[in-house]
Amino acid sequence: MNAPMRRGACPSLSRPMQTGDGLLVRLRPLGGGLSPQQLGRLADAAGRFGNGILEVTRRGNLQIRGLSAESAVEFAKAVDAIGIAVTSGIPVETGPLAGLDATEVADPRPLAQAIREAIDEAGLASRLGPKVSVVVDSGGALPMDDVTADIRLVAQRQGGWRLSAGGTAKEAGYAGPVTEAEAVKAVLSLLEAIAAKGLHARGRDLSLGDISGPVERVPSPVGMFGLAEGSLALGVGLPYGQTNAGILHAFAGMAAACGAAEIRFAPGKALLAIGLSADEFDKLKEAALSLGFVTDPADARLFIAACAGSPACRSAFIATKEVAADLARSASDLLDGSFILHLSGCPKGCARPAWPALSLIGVAPGRCDLLPGANEDAAIVQTAGGDAAARVAELALLFHQQRREGETARAFLDRLGGSGLAAHLSINRA
Repeated sequence: MNAPMRRGACPSLSRPMQTGDGLLVRLRPLGGGLSPQQLGRLADAAGRFGNGILEVTRRGNLQIRGLSAESAVEFAKAVDAIGIAVTSGIPVETGPLAGLDATEVADPRPLAQAIREAIDEAGLASRLGPKVSVVVDSGGALPMDDVTADIRLVAQRQGGWRLSAGGTAKEAGYAGPVTEAEAVKAVLSLLEAIAAKGLHARGRDLSLGDISGPVERVPSPVGMFGLAEGSLALGVGLPYGQTNAGILHAFAGMAAACGAAEIRFAPGKALLAIGLSADEFDKLKEAALSLGFVTDPADARLFIAACAGSPACRSAFIATKEVAADLARSASDLLDGSFILHLSGCPKGCARPAWPALSLIGVAPGRCDLLPGANEDAAIVQTAGGDAAARVAELALLFHQQRREGETARAFLDRLGGSGLAAHLSINRA
């Protein structure tokens, strides 16, 4: 195993990243998911060799926390013994229901594999930055619109693929339509153009002309999804993207008992249990709820992105999970799904979502800044960590009192702006 990597690159099984609670490993199963038995054994290994905290990221990857240099080696051996093959090289990602979704436009897996092979043949991995990625989106029930990508292909119902580059689907620059036969060559051409700009270049650095228009809100990965062969998938959310080894092991066992063939990790920090009957779907949903997983797509906990926080992370100034739980209870009206509230224990800003409209950032022991979006220089107010949820609850009350007909929380926050929000909070504390 190589030495721990620098922050800013992507941690992997062979190159863990140093964090405030030890080494962090991130993995993505090569086939897209794991059997319930594999997931149970993986959870056991995370508890044995790490601190037992596991996370599903907003890209749908699995993170294992709290490893040491020695235990990371043993954990990698355990993953191999379980028979889990993981992806490597430039990520070429498909949706969590790729090839299974009854509503997808096209199966993205053959095209994604062809792109992976072409990248390897061209030797591009060594010439591209560590976070460069490609998304091949089948356009089904769980689109990849909120997943940042340097190159994006989206299947079109009229045939072919929509090619764009840089950021989320909302941000991406439109490069044009391509046929299936043209897609691999077109993606390689754009990746070569990124590589020519140096290791720090990304898809957003390409000049692609018009920027695509705004996209609709991305569907939640939590709920029921029909599969092509007639069975169902159950999507459950991890509160704030995190669970522990014991709970994950228990869920894997229940999924196996309910007949799930596979469990996949979904963008949006969720798990998908694949291949359930209607009766077993209901049983597993009830079991997941009893374990503390999120089963309601409107649950406020899905709209808070929180880092590990204290005491898990030594860099954190505030207990982010405690603050998040308070926010979910006291500010649920504001957390309507139109934005993700960012909660970070320190100014490094871990767990930042793509489009935060509001951020709570720990800046000193027991103290945090409330920011509009992610603008670190425009704090609305500074508050004690224990009062943070109460200040956001004030904004939730203001939203309830002053929202316009049909206005989302994000639109409301954007309308008031940082100065308007700061003025309201100052008046309330005067």
